Amino acid sequence: MCSPKIIAGPCAIESAELLDSVARTLVSINERLGVDAIFKASFDKANRTSLDSFRGVGMEAGLCMLADIKSRYGLRILTDIHEAWQAAEVAEVADVIQIPAFLCRQTDLIVAASRTGRIVNIKKAQFLSGRDMYYPYRKAIDSGACEVWLTERGNMYGYNNLVVDFRNISDMRTFADTVIMDCTHSVQRPGAVGGSSGGDAALAPAMAHAAKAFGACGYFFETHPCPKEAMCDGDNMLPLGELEGVIKGLIKE
Repeated sequence: MCSPKIIAGPCAIESAELLDSVARTLVSINERLGVDAIFKASFDKANRTSLDSFRGVGMEAGLCMLADIKSRYGLRILTDIHEAWQAAEVAEVADVIQIPAFLCRQTDLIVAASRTGRIVNIKKAQFLSGRDMYYPYRKAIDSGACEVWLTERGNMYGYNNLVVDFRNISDMRTFADTVIMDCTHSVQRPGAVGGSSGGDAALAPAMAHAAKAFGACGYFFETHPCPKEAMCDGDNMLPLGELEGVIKGLIKE
């Protein structure tokens, strides 16, 4: 059984102050609980529902902020890419390069990420089964990825809703050593709030515990000091003050 991995941070980079606040909390959690939480934040949310939606601060500024967090706090960094040309530059900062769910079949994107020498985390598309993820996984392995993680984040269920079939976790574990549960995106209601996505963050801890029963190796939590003020995915994110209790419950049970 692989050791649990904790991936946590805000949905999008809003400011250096936000990153500092979350990073300090993660360092404190690492020290008190003996975990190795990985800091997650996106410099660009390229798949927002509306053209008017906040996307982030951009790659140049975002990578500078993430590099600063890595240098000052000693946290490993995970961030996502949307185009193949971004991979090499992102790899200079990120320890884990993430392939977004909607893009998990994009061969050039996976190949570029895999050739960087960084860990590649591929999120399962909302339209694929766990067994289908064998093929993106093989693309990464065959392209030279040093390590590949897969992340479950639910499947579309009609309009504006997701459902999690936890059998996908055990199915992916048949060929991938590390399968992560995205506990916050899995409670999302895509496009359900007039041009943006809604969700129910209160369900995220239960998603984590259910995933653990099915063999998940790690847990992905987007978090924010005040989710109601977040510029992206606020309805899905855990309040930062609740994060430690949720993680403690997972690793101590």
